[in-house]
Amino acid sequence: MAAPASTEPRPLGEPEAKALFFALAGEERLLAAVSGGPDSVALLALLAAWARDADGRPELHAATVDHGLRPAATAEAEAVGRLCRSLDVPHAVLHWQGAKPRTGLQEQARVARYALLAEQARALGAAVIVTAHTLDDQAETLLMRMARGSGPVGLAGMRARTTRNGVPLARPLLGVAKARLVATCAARGLAFASDPSNEDPRFSRVRWRKLMPLLAEEGLTAARLGLLASRLARAGQALEQRAASLLPALSTRGEDGLRLDFAGLCREPDEIVIRVLARALAAAQPAETVPGELRLERLEACALALAASVRAGQPMRRTLAGFVLLLSSEGVLALAREPPRRRGVHPAKE
Repeated sequence: MAAPASTEPRPLGEPEAKALFFALAGEERLLAAVSGGPDSVALLALLAAWARDADGRPELHAATVDHGLRPAATAEAEAVGRLCRSLDVPHAVLHWQGAKPRTGLQEQARVARYALLAEQARALGAAVIVTAHTLDDQAETLLMRMARGSGPVGLAGMRARTTRNGVPLARPLLGVAKARLVATCAARGLAFASDPSNEDPRFSRVRWRKLMPLLAEEGLTAARLGLLASRLARAGQALEQRAASLLPALSTRGEDGLRLDFAGLCREPDEIVIRVLARALAAAQPAETVPGELRLERLEACALALAASVRAGQPMRRTLAGFVLLLSSEGVLALAREPPRRRGVHPAKE
């Protein structure tokens, strides 16, 4: 009679880590973001072993952000420093200076953390930031974005490779369950810290995390949510490629701004219409302008209203993202910058 299969999570071994870090092999240097928790401690140990294993591997550095929010944070950063010294990895502690916000603390701390890491990466000379985001983090992110009404782009979850603050950021452990990283720490005898904010129900991510076991009982496991995110990312890539190829084919740029053959565009499915309009708005922005966030609901409503006007053969005027959109009865959409408003004067009363 066969012995029952073990349900204990397996630690990550170095051959598996080598496969996970394959995409990083060509980088000159890496900056591991290490908070001192089990995920980032396991990442650091695995990266250090991998970087030593062969000539030509990236130069590895580590950094810990002390947000100045908990008295224990200083001791935790010092513990990471000791671990880095034992692994022969240079380590820096980065401090979030200044007054802290009373609301949106976690979000502002996250913004500050990435800004500090990006500054350190540039100081090291174009280092790639590497974070220890896991499959569990991906599942929580997907649920949070679903609750906020995100579209396909948001529901594709976190990307394995992206750019933050102008610096490349890699997440090689997105497909790895957190339990396996805890097991990796145990197998290597690595101590780690526990942040009490990870159990604070005031934070939405913590509330979603506590729901995960209940969802898993119904089959909505972290692995299945992660698979959904990867499938949506794959579908989104195909849609974006189609939208990218259509914009130059359907648009012209003149002295009065960008013009788009919206009637021709409306022969495409609605999702492509929406994505091409978003690309047109981005392309029409002046080079020196930093575009603001465009809410998906407004973009969808505008694109679908324009499409309905094309089918009816009716002109339309809309404003969106700082632009005046003028649709002619022939189905040509002109995008022009919205004129500056006089302070205190509503545009409808001018």
